[in-house]
Amino acid sequence: MDSRCSSSADSRLTGRGLGSINTTPICARVESYEAVEKKCISDVRRTFCLFVTFDLLFITLLWIIELNVNGGIQQQLDKEVLHYDYHASFFDIFLLAVFRFAALILAYAVCKLRHWWAIAITTAVSCAFLIVKVILSKLLSQGAFGYLLPIISFVLAWIETWLLDFKVLPQEAEDENRYQSFMDATERAPLMCPGPLSDGQFYSPPESVADSDEDLDDKHDPEKGLIQQVI
Repeated sequence: MDSRCSSSADSRLTGRGLGSINTTPICARVESYEAVEKKCISDVRRTFCLFVTFDLLFITLLWIIELNVNGGIQQQLDKEVLHYDYHASFFDIFLLAVFRFAALILAYAVCKLRHWWAIAITTAVSCAFLIVKVILSKLLSQGAFGYLLPIISFVLAWIETWLLDFKVLPQEAEDENRYQSFMDATERAPLMCPGPLSDGQFYSPPESVADSDEDLDDKHDPEKGLIQQVI
C-alpha cells in the first residue's frame, strides 16, 4: 500500500511539473510582450530618432566647415546670417535641418505618432525648398559645398522617410499584433499559467476489490500462494 501511495504521489508531482514546464514559455512570452508595451519608446523608433539627430548634427558640421573654409566663422556668420542672401547663403539649409529635427522629434518621440503624415510633410517641404534653391541660387558656383550641402540634405530626408515607412511603423504594428494575439490566447485559457493545483486533478484509479482480496488470501495462506506459483 505504501508503494502505491508513493507512486500516486510521484504521478501527481510529475503532472504538476509537466504542466509548469509546458506553460512557463507561454507566460514568459506574455510577460516579455507586456514589458515591451510598457516601454516609453520602441527600439526601432529610438533608432529613427537617433538618425534624425544625426541629420541635424551632420548638416551643422558641414555648414560650420563651409563657414571656416570661406574666410572664417565670424566673418561668414555675419555675411550669411545677419546679411542673409537667398541666392548665396547656406544658412537656410541649416534651418531646414533644424525644422526636420524639431518636427520629427516632436511627432515621433514626444507625441509618439503612428502615422506617416508628419514625415511626409517634412520630406515634401525639404525637397521642394532644395530643388527651388538649387535652381534659383548661385550655390553651384561656390565650390564643393554648393553641391554637397543640398545633396546630403536631400538624401538624409529621404532616408528618414524610408526608415519610418519601412522599418518603424511595420515593426511596431507587427509587435502590437503579436502581443494582442498572446493576450487573446491567455484570456481564452486562463489556467495555462502555472499555479497551485489541487490533489483532485491528478489521481490514480481505485484498485479492484477482487485483486485486494486475492492478495490478502495469499498473505494468510502461504501454501496456496506457493502452489499457484508452481502451477
